[in-house]
Amino acid sequence: MSSCKECYQKNTGHRWCKACYAEHFQQNFENWTSGNNDIDKFIQNAQLKAINSEKVLEWIPYDRFYNIEFIAKGGYGRVYRAIWIDGFITYWDNITKNWKRMYQNKEVALKSLNNSKNVTFEFLNEITSHHKIEDNFSITRLYGITQDPETRNYIMVLDYADHGSLRNYLDTYYNKLSWYTKFHDLWRIAYGLKKIHGKELIHRDLHIGNILRFFNSTSITDMGLCKPADYYNKIENTDINKIYGVLPYIAPEVLRGQNYTKAADVYSFGIIMYEVISGLPPYHDVRHDSNLAMKICLGLRPRFDIKVPQLIVHLIKRCLDANLLNRPKMGEAEFILYKWWNWFDNQIELKNQIKEAEEINNNLSFNSTLTPTSLALSYETHSEAIYTSRLLNFNDLPEPKNSDDYYIQNDNIISKEYSETLNIELSQLIIKAIL
Repeated sequence: MSSCKECYQKNTGHRWCKACYAEHFQQNFENWTSGNNDIDKFIQNAQLKAINSEKVLEWIPYDRFYNIEFIAKGGYGRVYRAIWIDGFITYWDNITKNWKRMYQNKEVALKSLNNSKNVTFEFLNEITSHHKIEDNFSITRLYGITQDPETRNYIMVLDYADHGSLRNYLDTYYNKLSWYTKFHDLWRIAYGLKKIHGKELIHRDLHIGNILRFFNSTSITDMGLCKPADYYNKIENTDINKIYGVLPYIAPEVLRGQNYTKAADVYSFGIIMYEVISGLPPYHDVRHDSNLAMKICLGLRPRFDIKVPQLIVHLIKRCLDANLLNRPKMGEAEFILYKWWNWFDNQIELKNQIKEAEEINNNLSFNSTLTPTSLALSYETHSEAIYTSRLLNFNDLPEPKNSDDYYIQNDNIISKEYSETLNIELSQLIIKAIL
């Protein structure tokens, strides 16, 4: 590490001296304000404590953006694409006595949260959680805060993902993806989630729409529901049992009203693993309603319609185990995926299973979900299959359990026979409830 050119002490980061740069930031505090004391203090504190350029947050005037274009609407707000004129701070220039910046006219994402002009808990929680863990390359970088002059809503300024969500990317490029790319994308997600858990936080709304796909990497975003792991032990709140999320990704114990845990995040990751390997959204052909929630508690899991290597199926099954104590810690799942990606040549058993699976899949006739003449997937989504986060409320769900043959075989996540018997079992439960 080089030395600071002002105090000659060892830098705390690349071309970054925490002590000297904190003074430069502090001298400029009187020249800007967000209009909200809490946000001002948060940004100032981040600047004073920054040990490198990646930990810096800024108040960015809205007029420093142009070509602002609406992209999508989510559960909490809207996302826009924009060009940031200035680019982000990298170091202090002793000659010009000003901050040196990179990537002028940089493409960024603007995430506006509904009703945040009053600075909601969700907004402060998201920027706090995001900043706490964003030194991890698997978490989308937060550059600062701005404010829409018309709505007065506060806005997070984030890295812009070239391909949008990972779901969008799979829809477009799935049939071109190599096993190497799939393992790399999954490892990046697992690494990010491991780091979140390492900070004793729980994401609580992990689904593929909250995974962004950049040119050659993935990262986790949308930390609005992120909470400390001991959150439920410290508060008394009538809302704590409210479920907010995307039904197919929510662990069965959470659907039944239990608290979110790190293991619930692991379940969500298992569903994402299924989605990346299969290319298909989970339960895309059925209603996302109380019947689906009940079936999930009874052991329903998404099924592959292609041959998948048994080692991969087994890891997914462990993540989706109805008994949260049987699910792996994210550190273990991350290490397995790291080996599959980075040490692939040494994974003899996995390579043999992949070869076998590819031979079987190549001999299968292409069905409606696989189109050999296109890079994209083709599938139909039920009109009531909802993949945006929403409030959910289910009553009298059964105790979560695995399918009877869950670990007997590893050719698929659950057997076709058990999946079909769930329809009969559900009908019997409904009849009993009526009687």
